[in-house]
Amino acid sequence: MEIMKLIEAKQNKLWDSKIPTIAFLGDSLTQGCFEFYLKSGGKEFATYFDRRYSYPEYLSDILSELYPAVPINIVNAGVSGGNSVNGLRRLERDVLSQNPDLTVVCFGLNDAFDVDIDDYHNALKEIFAKLKESGSEVIFMTPNMMATEVSCHITDDVIKKTAELAVKLQNDGTVDKYIESGKSAAREGRIKICDVYEKWKNLAANGVLITDLLANHINHPTRSMNRLFAYSLLEAMMR
Repeated sequence: MEIMKLIEAKQNKLWDSKIPTIAFLGDSLTQGCFEFYLKSGGKEFATYFDRRYSYPEYLSDILSELYPAVPINIVNAGVSGGNSVNGLRRLERDVLSQNPDLTVVCFGLNDAFDVDIDDYHNALKEIFAKLKESGSEVIFMTPNMMATEVSCHITDDVIKKTAELAVKLQNDGTVDKYIESGKSAAREGRIKICDVYEKWKNLAANGVLITDLLANHINHPTRSMNRLFAYSLLEAMMR
């Protein structure tokens, strides 16, 4: 990808080359959200934010190790609770205004909860088109799997209802359909795909307990599993 040529050029000629910018448009997975808890009163969710362990930060760390002389501007435009439709609405403000050289788009899980699959598909296509029109390279990165069973660690009834719905959507094939629709939108737009979801499906097929790899036991990967996203992205960038 051209982003790697920019990074290499900056490494070779620090004074003569621009600082590369990589933007990430997504939801809580991108932002760096982990455990759930309930606010005082017990009716409203709150999320533990820890951006140090988000996959954009992990990717930044890896690139810093590989290209120590190169400053890379990382724009984390992940917003907890976001989906493809509101991601499209804030694309100009949060991403295009930063003039990224590469934008990584990751939506799908929240969409499976509350966005019509056709609206998801069309919103992604428009996001991809606007990014390409702006001159940014684009990678569509698929998310992780959600929980496949209700964890014994979830004891609160409010959180348990969300977990039950997540398990249903994952196990009845709904999430699979959304991810395939997202990949279809990427293929239609000739967008490179980094298929992390497929890697999680492979883990499940080999007996890995997916729910135990989720920090909130519902949909947020553990801090260490976010490394899988970062290394997968690096592979996609270098192809």
